[in-house]
Amino acid sequence: MSKRPELMAPPEVFYDEKEANKYTHSTRMMEIQEQMCERAIELLVLPEDQSCLLLDIGCGSGLSGSVLEEQGHIWIGVDISLAMLKVAVERELDGDLILGDIGQGLPFTAGTFDGAVSISALQWLCYANKASHNPTKRLYRFFSSLYACLSRNARAVLQFYPENSEQVELITAQAIKAGFYGGVVVDFPNSTKAKKMFLVLMTGGAVPLPKALGTGDEDRQTVANSRREYIKKARGNSLKKSRNWILEKKERRRRQGKEVRQDSKYTGRKRSGRF
Repeated sequence: MSKRPELMAPPEVFYDEKEANKYTHSTRMMEIQEQMCERAIELLVLPEDQSCLLLDIGCGSGLSGSVLEEQGHIWIGVDISLAMLKVAVERELDGDLILGDIGQGLPFTAGTFDGAVSISALQWLCYANKASHNPTKRLYRFFSSLYACLSRNARAVLQFYPENSEQVELITAQAIKAGFYGGVVVDFPNSTKAKKMFLVLMTGGAVPLPKALGTGDEDRQTVANSRREYIKKARGNSLKKSRNWILEKKERRRRQGKEVRQDSKYTGRKRSGRF
């Protein structure tokens, strides 16, 4: 059994240039990250047909950011690994990227975001990588700053891999202390491989937690159809890599002041395959 990354080195050390590229170019990792991010967005319960400003916590090389863009949202990512963020820059994503330690708090104005997602980052805060690190205090600082930068009635959905039940209790206790309502949703609880834990946090008051997937055939069908349902909901929105999608992306990058190639009749045209 492989050792947990959190026990091997601090995240900014573990995710060096080699590990960042390995993580980003793993087909299996990309598929898992995409599925978990899609599920996190589903649990956010965002307004339909509306572009939202979302925070990606522990954004890494931008795998989750790609999913947020596909679904029409604007995003800002924060991560402690400079190597991961460099890979994200190379991938030319639309999201803005910030280098930072979430255990020191999030550097955003109050009420900035319509929601927040995080994939496989939260558990790192449960470990003291320096003599000055206190996991309880770092978790509280993170959750209190997250609560502040979310708009009212917004949600945060954080997928994480706890080492044990004590970590789950530690994390949820600090989230509640910071002002959040909510709890943990466990998808496919009876499966060793498919089991995933999502901390669903709400700012606007106590609301019943969403139903977990994987407790019956109906849920399994929902998972199988999740991608098709997303396409149906698009209602004519341009699909990724189509001409319209490319033109829209280029226009967004121009508004951000970035250098973009001129449009032409070849923009978005598929290659013939003869080359």
